[in-house]
Amino acid sequence: MAKLDARRLAAFLQDPGPGWRVALLHGDDAGLVRERAETLLRAVVAPDDPFGLVEVPRDAAAKDPGLLAAEAATPSLGGGRRAVRVRDVTDGLAAAAKEALAGRGPGLVVLEAGELPARSRLRALLEPAEAAAVIACYRERGADLAASIGRLLRELGAGAVEPAALEWLAGRLGEDRLLMRRELEKLALYAGAGGTVTEEMALACLAEGGAGALDLDEALMAAMTGDLATADRALDAAFAEGATGVGVVRAALRQVQRLHLAALQVAAGMAPAAAAAGLRPPVFFRHRPAFERALRLWRPEQLAAAGAALLEAERRTKTTGMPDAAIARGAVLALARQAAQARR
Repeated sequence: MAKLDARRLAAFLQDPGPGWRVALLHGDDAGLVRERAETLLRAVVAPDDPFGLVEVPRDAAAKDPGLLAAEAATPSLGGGRRAVRVRDVTDGLAAAAKEALAGRGPGLVVLEAGELPARSRLRALLEPAEAAAVIACYRERGADLAASIGRLLRELGAGAVEPAALEWLAGRLGEDRLLMRRELEKLALYAGAGGTVTEEMALACLAEGGAGALDLDEALMAAMTGDLATADRALDAAFAEGATGVGVVRAALRQVQRLHLAALQVAAGMAPAAAAAGLRPPVFFRHRPAFERALRLWRPEQLAAAGAALLEAERRTKTTGMPDAAIARGAVLALARQAAQARR
């Protein structure tokens, strides 16, 4: 099969052998599609070969199905391997992709697409083909996102990344790959060549241009401690800075899940401060006092119910047609009202 899993992907992007004729990159993360395509193109085209890369407009490739195969078969004037790039690809290029698969090479045709369903003609053509690589580029989350952030920081010249800083970054930079890369470039410069990226450093750097993420943090901590007015104001600021409804709901769910883990320890007799300190990665230093206050307000069964409500809110952002920001605001303020009631 030509679908590349995570274990084979890194090696392929760094060294696509001459047997590959077509690479299709598709998914909902346009920034990741672009990033991986450019990594692949750098691996194919010699850095000193100005003629090694040719970009073909999608409409031209659709109009002339043999064009991509012809371009891939044309030797580069610099003598190296040639890459042929087409952006914004749709199923209308299936005939051109079929011609490229059957072509004489030795060039590689790189197709960049958005989301393609499993029944897509392009995927149906290329996934079974031995000479084609199909690479899914969906938004990364959790451990995958944290690993990518660490890898990008190292590529940009930074050294080690503290686990707490990595978790903090992963909670804020996962929705937009291009934005994430820009923010990590600033952070790597801030850390300096080989420097260790710390929690404090991440906050100081992102505070210069990432106010939306910081306001979202304030909104969630205020909500979990029952400060309704502050939560509402901070949500306004987060949305004004570009936060999305689904991003807010997911961030709230992560917060509730971490509180639930610590609340189970508190229910077993541990002090809130010790339970918070025992989390890995640790609670962000600025939020430890509020986190401990929240632990005194929420019982484990309440947090489990809050998590289920947030999962339902995320489902509603995708299925009801209602504004996702309104759904997210309602979900977060419901948490704030519950916590405020517990404070009385």
